[in-house]
Amino acid sequence: MLTDLAKFSSVVLLGDLSLPMAANGAPRAIGEREFLIPPGSVTLVHPFETTDFFRHGWNSWSPSGWRRIDEAPLRIYGSEQRLLTADDAKNDTPHAHSGSAVGAITLPDGEIILLGALGLGAPRVGATASTLWGTTEELDGEWYLARGPEREVFARYAELIAERLGSRTASAGRVWCSWYSYYEGLSEDLVRETVVGLADLPFDVVQLDDGWERAVGDWEANERFASGMPATAQTIQEAGFRAGLWLAPLIALPRSQFAVERPDLLVQSPDGGPLVAGYNWGGPYFALDSTQEEVKAHLRELFARVVSWGFTYLKLDFMYAGALDGERSAPVHREQVYRDAIELIRETVGDDVYLLGCGVPVVPSAGAFDGIRVGPDVAAYWENSERPGDPTGVGAKNAFLASIHRSWLRPVYETDPDVVYFRRRRSLLDDEQRQLLQDVATILGFKSTSDPADWLGAAEIAELRTWLEREETVTQLGRYLFQIDDRIVDLGPFVDYQAPPSTVAN
Repeated sequence: MLTDLAKFSSVVLLGDLSLPMAANGAPRAIGEREFLIPPGSVTLVHPFETTDFFRHGWNSWSPSGWRRIDEAPLRIYGSEQRLLTADDAKNDTPHAHSGSAVGAITLPDGEIILLGALGLGAPRVGATASTLWGTTEELDGEWYLARGPEREVFARYAELIAERLGSRTASAGRVWCSWYSYYEGLSEDLVRETVVGLADLPFDVVQLDDGWERAVGDWEANERFASGMPATAQTIQEAGFRAGLWLAPLIALPRSQFAVERPDLLVQSPDGGPLVAGYNWGGPYFALDSTQEEVKAHLRELFARVVSWGFTYLKLDFMYAGALDGERSAPVHREQVYRDAIELIRETVGDDVYLLGCGVPVVPSAGAFDGIRVGPDVAAYWENSERPGDPTGVGAKNAFLASIHRSWLRPVYETDPDVVYFRRRRSLLDDEQRQLLQDVATILGFKSTSDPADWLGAAEIAELRTWLEREETVTQLGRYLFQIDDRIVDLGPFVDYQAPPSTVAN
């Protein structure tokens, strides 16, 4: 992080509040209680000792939500490997409240004060019982500081992100995804059987997830797709759907041909050898060095080829790996390296291809992706008892908690809270939990499921059809209170993060 000493001290007036501030320059008023602050570190002193802090996670899976300052910070506990995958491990603060790009504190009158970055450079925002602060690894965009009603201030911040970094207006429509039914057990025969079952349902997209490729890093059809991916795309299209495909283009498994033959094209560790970017598929995986011309050429060829196969809805996963700290061929800040890579992908596929980002750094992805996942993987059960202290662990509760705290991103992206379950068979979710997932997806405006038609009974098929066809009117009445058509939905009772009791915030 930058360690520059503040070059300017002042008092900033936010309504009836006069807050001492140290920053790299004078704040500039852009509204009655809105300011832009020059790039660099910033610290405001506040008098609200028992305030709540809004913590925003770095990537799609990172924990986001509100916590009292005198409680343990909202973060990943007890797993360095998971922290590397599901948040910005480099800037993690185990004993202090902080998050990525934007943060906020609550005021006694119900309003909030928000501090949010308007650029890249891995900005960090945190709070204590007396301060609200921001730091960054590299001088880039200004800071936005505002006081006001929570929904209005977050909406204004999202608008400014869209103005500075971009936004898109494409709609995914209604999506069927293979992951939460078949996982890696895909085959072209199974795809053919599945789309026949879905043909009478109002889906727009059938998206194939992990399991079609030779290896992560080697993006050609495996032996279960002997007819090739163009034939499978045609199968989906002939059934009346847009063909979607999963890729993780910025990582490669150690056993992949890409990593074995060209380790020089991978991000390197300061200790020597390829940088470990995370753990999945039974071991570590590596990140591609997208500052190298050969990697850029590889990405152009890959995406031109995938689109030529007939896939025009692409789910791009584990993308954060392209923004990890490591040794690359060019001295470019890691978030700028990532943004350059996704802009190259967007330029290659064109505007008509829908890009859904998963595991993406949230703010640096603005303007390139049409939609992003805004929580960890959902599951057909509520709690993840195997990973206590990890709010990013697979499970319906964790997916709900992160997703609902990112509904304010709608001016920038379509926000995907992950799939909804309608099946009672092969599921541990009760009726209330299934309804909750439906309501969150409706509120966020992204409807998807992984339930194959032959896994559903007649009543479940009817419920799915009704939900897909319905075009609801959603009104937010409070932080967790919504009106969906004529029905009031209170999500508050489900919001109960639990931190390890041995962890105490400083």
